[in-house]
Amino acid sequence: MNITNKTVLVTGGGSGIGYATAKLLIEKGNKVIISGRNEEKLAKAANELGAAYIACDVTDATAVNNLIAKLEADYNDLSVLINNAGVGFVYKLGEGANAVDKARQEFETNYFAPVRLIEALLPLLKKQPEAAIVNLTSNVAFHPLVVLPTYSDAKTALHSHSVALRLTLSTDTNIKIFEVMPSLINTDATKDMGGEQHGLPPEVAAEDIYNGITEDRYDIFVGEAAQQYADYFADPKAAIAKFNQGLY
Repeated sequence: MNITNKTVLVTGGGSGIGYATAKLLIEKGNKVIISGRNEEKLAKAANELGAAYIACDVTDATAVNNLIAKLEADYNDLSVLINNAGVGFVYKLGEGANAVDKARQEFETNYFAPVRLIEALLPLLKKQPEAAIVNLTSNVAFHPLVVLPTYSDAKTALHSHSVALRLTLSTDTNIKIFEVMPSLINTDATKDMGGEQHGLPPEVAAEDIYNGITEDRYDIFVGEAAQQYADYFADPKAAIAKFNQGLY
């Protein structure tokens, strides 16, 4: 897919992978709108990037409706949606873990929010000569990490949704569905996970996302995720044990 002179929405674009991806897409000649909950942070990032911004909590249905109305009014050539916004809790399952409340927050941001946004934007995306939806899942989408248990659940759900959506839209639309599966990336959100010590720079993920879209690679692996994926399908039990070594 040609991703030049496109209008792109990046959720969670104020920092991390979203920011790096927005920056690269602008450098490649695209018009980018970033969204996020913190308007002050978002405005600062947009000014640095030369991007537009729309403050929006993607877990709030009313806020999403307002976002859609703004996009339809001011950016009716929008052709790429990048669902990057996410949240995760580092903990272990067990007595007193409060897993339900943590899972609810993770699913609201990591699963229900992109599902809602995709459905709401389909009419606009269908109007474009070519369009794409890019869902950021994770290497935990194909095998769980025990210290990110319900985050793994939510990303697995978005992975499944992405596959079903790709098959469904391939029959009667020009919308391509890409799934990005990063390994650990160094962002503000991954500090509790060792991101500063062991994570890849977000610019690496941005490059892989851009190259994956231009090459029509619907499964985009970042960092160690490609080898982890291959290991999992070669020997699931061994791969999961290796992935979680020393954590349980």
